[in-house]
Amino acid sequence: MTKENYADLKSRGGEESWFYSKTVKEHFFNPKNFISDEEISNYKYDGLGMVGSPACGDVMKVWIKIDEKGEKIKELKWQTFGCASAIASTSMLSVMVTENGGMKIEKALKLRPKDILKRLDGLPKIKIHCSVLGDKALRSAIDDYLKRKNGEKIYED
Repeated sequence: MTKENYADLKSRGGEESWFYSKTVKEHFFNPKNFISDEEISNYKYDGLGMVGSPACGDVMKVWIKIDEKGEKIKELKWQTFGCASAIASTSMLSVMVTENGGMKIEKALKLRPKDILKRLDGLPKIKIHCSVLGDKALRSAIDDYLKRKNGEKIYED
């Protein structure tokens, strides 16, 4: 059975269908730039961001590496504890900020949930909040990087 054959989901009451795009399914079944607990213990990173709450559901952690000039995000590794939409959103975010040699920090700070949603070809309305966590986690990691580098904090949640 191929991943295209997996049925989309219905809400518990069955009154609403949740359609997941092929892009969301691809990032859920084959996440990009995920890092395991074993790998993270030896991973050298420049910034760490975490958002969400284990008590209420989705938690996202991202680790970033910045290029030598301090301009671009050259790596973004992540762990997400949550639903398919949260996992796919974080996976896509990691691709967006590292493709084409890495995204400049200034541009990464301008990323919004709608940018992630667009690249995923959408999410069910009830799952849109998952893309919000991704951009907040990235901002938190950039903030951590800048604090470590300059002693300054530029992002307040």
